[in-house]
Amino acid sequence: MQAALDEAGLALEAGEFPVGCVLVYRDEIIVRGRRANSRPGKRPNELDHGEIMALRELTMDHPDLDRSKIIAYTTMEPCLMCYGALLLNGIRTIVYAYEDAMGGGTSLPLEQLNPLYRQIKVKVIPHVLREQSLKLFKRFFADPDHGYWRGSTLAEYTLRQS
Repeated sequence: MQAALDEAGLALEAGEFPVGCVLVYRDEIIVRGRRANSRPGKRPNELDHGEIMALRELTMDHPDLDRSKIIAYTTMEPCLMCYGALLLNGIRTIVYAYEDAMGGGTSLPLEQLNPLYRQIKVKVIPHVLREQSLKLFKRFFADPDHGYWRGSTLAEYTLRQS
Protein backbone atom coordinates (compact mmCIF):
# COMPACT_ATOMS: atom_id res chain seq x y z
CA MET A 1 0.00 0.00 0.00
CA GLN A 2 2.88 2.34 0.66
CA ALA A 3 3.80 2.20 -3.05
CA ALA A 4 0.22 3.14 -3.97
CA LEU A 5 0.44 6.05 -1.51
CA ASP A 6 3.69 7.12 -3.17
CA GLU A 7 1.91 7.16 -6.55
CA ALA A 8 -0.93 9.18 -5.02
CA GLY A 9 1.61 11.65 -3.66
CA LEU A 10 3.06 12.08 -7.15
CA ALA A 11 -0.43 12.68 -8.51
CA LEU A 12 -1.06 15.29 -5.81
CA GLU A 13 2.24 17.04 -6.57
CA ALA A 14 1.11 17.25 -10.21
CA GLY A 15 -2.18 18.84 -9.13
CA GLU A 16 -4.18 15.68 -9.72
CA PHE A 17 -6.65 13.85 -7.48
CA PRO A 18 -4.45 11.72 -5.16
CA VAL A 19 -5.35 8.21 -6.22
CA GLY A 20 -2.50 5.78 -6.69
CA CYS A 21 -2.71 2.12 -7.58
CA VAL A 22 -0.18 -0.68 -7.77
CA LEU A 23 -0.73 -4.21 -8.97
CA VAL A 24 1.27 -6.89 -7.19
CA TYR A 25 2.02 -10.38 -8.49
CA ARG A 26 3.89 -12.86 -6.29
CA ASP A 27 4.94 -10.13 -3.86
CA GLU A 28 6.37 -7.94 -6.63
CA ILE A 29 4.95 -4.68 -7.94
CA ILE A 30 4.44 -5.22 -11.64
CA VAL A 31 2.45 -2.10 -12.52
CA ARG A 32 1.98 1.40 -11.12
CA GLY A 33 -0.79 3.84 -11.94
CA ARG A 34 -2.04 7.19 -10.70
CA ARG A 35 -4.88 9.55 -11.47
CA ALA A 36 -4.38 11.76 -14.49
CA ASN A 37 -6.45 14.46 -16.18
CA SER A 38 -8.56 15.39 -13.17
CA ARG A 39 -7.54 19.03 -13.17
CA PRO A 40 -8.87 21.68 -15.49
CA GLY A 41 -6.75 22.12 -18.54
CA LYS A 42 -6.05 20.29 -21.74
CA ARG A 43 -8.19 17.18 -21.48
CA PRO A 44 -9.90 16.60 -18.14
CA ASN A 45 -11.84 13.34 -18.11
CA GLU A 46 -13.31 10.65 -15.89
CA LEU A 47 -11.50 7.76 -17.54
CA ASP A 48 -7.92 8.19 -16.36
CA HIS A 49 -8.39 6.87 -12.82
CA GLY A 50 -5.40 5.29 -11.08
CA GLU A 51 -6.80 1.78 -11.40
CA ILE A 52 -7.56 2.20 -15.10
CA MET A 53 -4.07 3.56 -15.76
CA ALA A 54 -2.60 0.52 -14.00
CA LEU A 55 -4.85 -1.90 -15.90
CA ARG A 56 -3.83 -0.34 -19.22
CA GLU A 57 -0.18 -0.95 -18.38
CA LEU A 58 -0.96 -4.49 -17.20
CA THR A 59 -2.62 -5.41 -20.50
CA MET A 60 0.30 -4.01 -22.50
CA ASP A 61 3.23 -5.28 -20.40
CA HIS A 62 1.94 -8.48 -18.77
CA PRO A 63 -0.81 -9.97 -20.93
CA ASP A 64 -0.12 -13.59 -19.95
CA LEU A 65 -0.07 -13.42 -16.15
CA ASP A 66 -2.64 -15.30 -14.09
CA ARG A 67 -4.59 -12.24 -13.04
CA SER A 68 -6.44 -14.06 -10.28
CA LYS A 69 -3.12 -14.00 -8.41
CA ILE A 70 -2.71 -10.22 -8.77
CA ILE A 71 -3.55 -7.99 -5.82
CA ALA A 72 -4.65 -4.42 -6.50
CA TYR A 73 -3.67 -1.85 -3.89
CA THR A 74 -5.34 1.53 -4.25
CA THR A 75 -5.45 4.63 -2.08
CA MET A 76 -9.20 5.05 -2.47
CA GLU A 77 -12.00 2.55 -2.70
CA PRO A 78 -12.54 1.90 -6.41
CA CYS A 79 -15.53 3.57 -8.03
CA LEU A 80 -18.02 1.45 -9.96
CA MET A 81 -16.08 1.88 -13.21
CA CYS A 82 -12.77 0.85 -11.66
CA TYR A 83 -14.28 -1.96 -9.61
CA GLY A 84 -15.94 -3.39 -12.71
CA ALA A 85 -12.75 -3.00 -14.76
CA LEU A 86 -10.67 -4.75 -12.10
CA LEU A 87 -13.16 -7.63 -11.94
CA LEU A 88 -13.46 -7.98 -15.72
CA ASN A 89 -9.67 -8.06 -15.96
CA GLY A 90 -9.52 -11.00 -13.57
CA ILE A 91 -8.32 -9.22 -10.41
CA ARG A 92 -9.82 -11.04 -7.43
CA THR A 93 -8.19 -9.27 -4.47
CA ILE A 94 -8.59 -5.54 -3.95
CA VAL A 95 -7.03 -3.68 -1.04
CA TYR A 96 -7.87 -0.03 -0.48
CA ALA A 97 -6.94 2.66 2.02
CA TYR A 98 -9.67 5.30 2.13
CA GLU A 99 -13.37 4.72 1.61
CA ASP A 100 -15.12 6.61 -1.19
CA ALA A 101 -18.14 7.92 0.69
CA MET A 102 -19.63 9.27 -2.52
CA GLY A 103 -18.93 6.76 -5.27
CA GLY A 104 -17.27 3.64 -3.91
CA GLY A 105 -18.27 0.52 -5.76
CA THR A 106 -17.02 -2.36 -3.66
CA SER A 107 -20.32 -2.87 -1.86
CA LEU A 108 -22.04 -3.69 -5.14
CA PRO A 109 -23.96 -6.96 -4.59
CA LEU A 110 -22.42 -9.05 -7.39
CA GLU A 111 -24.68 -12.01 -6.64
CA GLN A 112 -27.69 -9.91 -7.69
CA LEU A 113 -26.27 -8.99 -11.09
CA ASN A 114 -26.23 -10.80 -14.42
CA PRO A 115 -24.32 -14.12 -14.72
CA LEU A 116 -21.05 -12.52 -15.81
CA TYR A 117 -20.70 -10.80 -12.45
CA ARG A 118 -22.77 -13.11 -10.28
CA GLN A 119 -20.16 -15.87 -10.48
CA ILE A 120 -17.20 -13.66 -9.55
CA LYS A 121 -15.71 -14.20 -6.09
CA VAL A 122 -13.70 -11.20 -4.96
CA LYS A 123 -11.89 -10.40 -1.73
CA VAL A 124 -12.00 -6.74 -0.69
CA ILE A 125 -9.80 -5.54 2.16
CA PRO A 126 -10.57 -1.96 3.30
CA HIS A 127 -8.77 0.67 5.36
CA VAL A 128 -5.15 -0.43 4.98
CA LEU A 129 -3.05 2.69 5.80
CA ARG A 130 -6.28 4.69 5.81
CA GLU A 131 -4.88 7.61 7.83
CA GLN A 132 -2.00 8.18 5.43
CA SER A 133 -4.37 8.20 2.49
CA LEU A 134 -6.83 10.47 4.30
CA LYS A 135 -4.05 13.04 4.78
CA LEU A 136 -3.49 13.20 1.02
CA PHE A 137 -7.20 13.68 0.29
CA LYS A 138 -7.51 16.32 3.01
CA ARG A 139 -4.58 18.22 1.50
CA PHE A 140 -6.21 18.01 -1.91
CA PHE A 141 -9.65 19.23 -0.80
CA ALA A 142 -8.25 21.94 1.49
CA ASP A 143 -6.28 23.53 -1.38
CA PRO A 144 -8.39 26.22 -3.10
CA ASP A 145 -6.52 25.57 -6.35
CA HIS A 146 -8.08 22.10 -6.62
CA GLY A 147 -11.61 22.38 -7.94
CA TYR A 148 -12.12 18.70 -8.69
CA TRP A 149 -15.12 17.46 -6.67
CA ARG A 150 -15.04 20.67 -4.60
CA GLY A 151 -18.20 20.93 -2.52
CA SER A 152 -19.10 17.30 -3.19
CA THR A 153 -20.26 14.75 -0.65
CA LEU A 154 -16.78 13.24 -0.79
CA ALA A 155 -15.03 16.56 -0.18
CA GLU A 156 -17.26 17.43 2.76
CA TYR A 157 -16.94 13.94 4.25
CA THR A 158 -13.16 14.00 3.89
CA LEU A 159 -12.69 17.43 5.44
CA ARG A 160 -14.81 16.38 8.46
CA GLN A 161 -12.63 13.33 9.18
CA SER A 162 -10.24 13.63 12.11
